[in-house]
Amino acid sequence: MTSGYCFYIFLIIGTNFVRGTLEDHDSGHEITCPLGYFPCGNITKCLPQLLHCNGVDDCGNQADEDNCGDNNGWSQQLDKYYAKYSEKNSPYSFKTKTSACLVESVPVQCSCQGLELDCNGANLRVVPSVSSNVTMMSLQYNLLRKLSTDVFKKYQDLKNLYLQNNRIRNVSEHAFRGLYNLTKLYLSHNKITFLKPGVFEDLNKLQWLIIENNRISRISPLSFYGLKSLILLVLMHNSLSRLPDKSLCQYMPRLNWLDFEGNHIRNLRNITFISCSTLTVLDLANNKIESLPPYLFKDLKELSQLNLSYNPIQKIQADQFDYLKNLKSLSLEGIEITNIQRRMFKPLRNLSHIYFKKFQYCGYAPHVRSCKPNTDGISSFENLLASIIQRVFVWVVSAVTCFGNIFVICMRPYIRSENKLHAISIMSLCCADCLMGIYLFVIGGFDLKFRGEYNKHAQLWMDSTQCQLVGSLAILSTEVSVLLLTYLTLEKYICIVYPFRCLKPGKCRAISILILIWIIGFVVAFIPLSNKEFFRNYYGTNGVCFPLHSEQAESTGSQIYSVVIFLGVNLAAFIIIVFSYGSMFYSVHQTAITATEIRNHIKKEMTLAKRFFFIVFTNALCWIPIFILKLLSLLQVEIPGTITSWVVIFILPINSALNPLLYTLTTRPFKEMIHQVWHNYKQRRSIGSKSSQKTHGPSFIWVEMWPMQEITPNSTKPVLYTDCSETSVSQSTLSTRLNSYT
Repeated sequence: MTSGYCFYIFLIIGTNFVRGTLEDHDSGHEITCPLGYFPCGNITKCLPQLLHCNGVDDCGNQADEDNCGDNNGWSQQLDKYYAKYSEKNSPYSFKTKTSACLVESVPVQCSCQGLELDCNGANLRVVPSVSSNVTMMSLQYNLLRKLSTDVFKKYQDLKNLYLQNNRIRNVSEHAFRGLYNLTKLYLSHNKITFLKPGVFEDLNKLQWLIIENNRISRISPLSFYGLKSLILLVLMHNSLSRLPDKSLCQYMPRLNWLDFEGNHIRNLRNITFISCSTLTVLDLANNKIESLPPYLFKDLKELSQLNLSYNPIQKIQADQFDYLKNLKSLSLEGIEITNIQRRMFKPLRNLSHIYFKKFQYCGYAPHVRSCKPNTDGISSFENLLASIIQRVFVWVVSAVTCFGNIFVICMRPYIRSENKLHAISIMSLCCADCLMGIYLFVIGGFDLKFRGEYNKHAQLWMDSTQCQLVGSLAILSTEVSVLLLTYLTLEKYICIVYPFRCLKPGKCRAISILILIWIIGFVVAFIPLSNKEFFRNYYGTNGVCFPLHSEQAESTGSQIYSVVIFLGVNLAAFIIIVFSYGSMFYSVHQTAITATEIRNHIKKEMTLAKRFFFIVFTNALCWIPIFILKLLSLLQVEIPGTITSWVVIFILPINSALNPLLYTLTTRPFKEMIHQVWHNYKQRRSIGSKSSQKTHGPSFIWVEMWPMQEITPNSTKPVLYTDCSETSVSQSTLSTRLNSYT
């Protein structure tokens, strides 16, 4: 008997234990999904967030097709509100109704159907006097300036009152007295500055109160005294700078929807929402809230939708949302959460939709089915480079850039240059441009490394030392290349426009300038790494680690530094290059007019013009889009991340990829060197025996002159370089020297 009793007790305990375990399991508390995945309801299966609501039953129990739209809170009721609002604005709102007008004394400007009066756009300056049996009165788009005492007192059957888009400034304390059956009141788009205490005292059945787009600067709980049935309160786009120090909901016990979007609220107190236990939707977006008190949401047990987007909130406490057990939608768009962690969102087991500023933050809420955004235009959940085109062309562009510049660096020693300093400058430019190819190669390498699971590493990658160094490398390449191009342009400008002046720098000075350019490049690139507090994460604002445009989260010093580099130094360099090449072309054009061989000079002038055009065009193609993006970001215009990725991978490396072509591979010395190599190769093949071969001189050596004199066909020796200080050069010789650049 005793053993049977004990067995029965153990059976009950075991059954309860198993049941409890299954309940915990079914509720999802024990289901742990990888980063970027969500559980399939009550089964132990996880799916990627991208499969949520894709129209396919991937879970097998339709769990992945639930909660597709963010319809949390009072969305259905709000939809009805907007539908009725649109209906009242329509000039055909009565066409579907068949009943005759039952309202007496209807003004000529108004229309009537049944017990509903429509006086929209009738230029009324006062509320019209009609029979007291009216149930709906629409006075939108009129010239009402004031609502006097007892102006609606006799309309005790009135249920809906529309007063939008008037010029109402003053609302009397007893303006709505006697409206005991009113359920919906719309006061939007007026000029109301203050709601007097007790102004809604008689509106015991009012359910919706819409007072958006007014000028209300302060409110008191007493302003809403008597609103026992109020469900929806919309005070968006007013001038509220603070909320009452007392509980806002103490006279609105049934309030479900509270909207303060688009005000100027700075501070919130713990006591503000202490009596709002029935609240399901709270919208505080687009205010100036800088911090959230620790227990602000403690009493909001029924809250299902919370919107805190676009507030200057820097930190959110780890337990800030612990009491919001029923929360289903959380909006944190536009907020840079510096201390973000999984602990913040882990208690929100019912959360189905979450909205962040950065898609990388989605990794901290892996159990949420729908996390937006899915990408920043540059990267996505899966890949560092979101687009397949970008993933392919980052390798193509890096290969072209690296190969072209390395080829020129290797070939330059075989081109014997009369102007050694120019050759050194070209090689220095190739080294700087090669760094851009290395930068793209590293970005492509990390894209391969993180392929398919980038969101797991996104934030760590952007905060890493590797990202900072790679970004510094890109800026170093960009700035040194810009400064070297400017220096080379000025060198050409001096020798062509002022050929008879001794303005050409000496060897020591030229080398010193090149060294100084590299030092400036290193300083510009690595200064942001020296002070994290001042520059913050200067290079880690996106997956490609390039600080092309400023974000609101950047410090003021960081923004100023970025603007000085892109719109100061680089813009000035671009203007100098365009002006110098324009002056050079004009100088050559003027020289050709006075020359004797007009036809030859016109032909050479056209060739020179084409070369100058392509040099200026490639610079413009590279830098003008960057200048425009930087200017737009300075004006706080939102720039899609997709544009940034295309600029970094395709536009920015244009100069680095084409400089070898423009400054070496298409120049006359290089072409003639290739011609000589090909000529020697053909001769070797035509001569069969070794004894019959003749020496033709070094195959890989040719002479480059800068500026270069014309070499006559009968001459096999290079003409000695004529310094720009020689004043005995004839006008015809000068013209020949100028055009030999082609």
